[in-house]
Amino acid sequence: MEFKNLHNQEKPLLIGNVWDVPSTKTAEKLNFQAIGTSSSAIAQLLGYNDGEEMEFYEMEYFVKRIALNTNLPLSVDLESGYSRKPKEIANHIKRLAELGVVGINIEDSLVNKKRILLDANSFAQILAEIKEHLEKDNIDIFLNVRTDTFILLQENLIEETKKRIQLYQNAGADGIFIPCVEKENDIKTIVDSTNLPINIMCMPNLPDFETLTKLGVKRISMGNFLFDKMYNEFEQIVKTVVNKESFNSIF
Repeated sequence: MEFKNLHNQEKPLLIGNVWDVPSTKTAEKLNFQAIGTSSSAIAQLLGYNDGEEMEFYEMEYFVKRIALNTNLPLSVDLESGYSRKPKEIANHIKRLAELGVVGINIEDSLVNKKRILLDANSFAQILAEIKEHLEKDNIDIFLNVRTDTFILLQENLIEETKKRIQLYQNAGADGIFIPCVEKENDIKTIVDSTNLPINIMCMPNLPDFETLTKLGVKRISMGNFLFDKMYNEFEQIVKTVVNKESFNSIF
């Protein structure tokens, strides 16, 4: 499986996070090896908050348009699966696979007014059931399991993260995604705790890519940060046009 092999390279796989066809074309132009959707960016485009406010079919439509306009391996941020039932989540994954998607992210937290961390054992059981349904249907897709310990916990971060990694690995995860980890010691400890490829995300104090390579990180994501920065700059451009009463600043 080509996408899976990209997680075994000497250098980490840098994912170009996209949200529409133009951002996908940019990733292609810049020779990214693979792309992944940003659920947060797509949600914002539709006027939703992040956290499964949009319906699965709305997200699926964006995925379809992206998939039809690229030959790059495409991974999809499935948030918490857009269902609490393993069979329904597996059906969602099957529908994405039929569009040509080769990987998905699924996270162990839910947003219900505020984001909460799910029970690790219960979530691992859900993963195992999802994996069973996929294998029954011969769906070969990279399951990148996101744990939100570094987003939501204040204590016992490393211990809880390592515990969840082991549970999710045993349940059939192909990779582990840990957003918001930044410290080199934390990253190294986590990488050394598993044979699965570790995925980290763009953060203000994240080490550079060379350092991450030495720490053993195998995948790097951009999240929604490029999307947010793009629209911040868009606001500044429009503000300049309005204040100067001229379009010269655009050109």
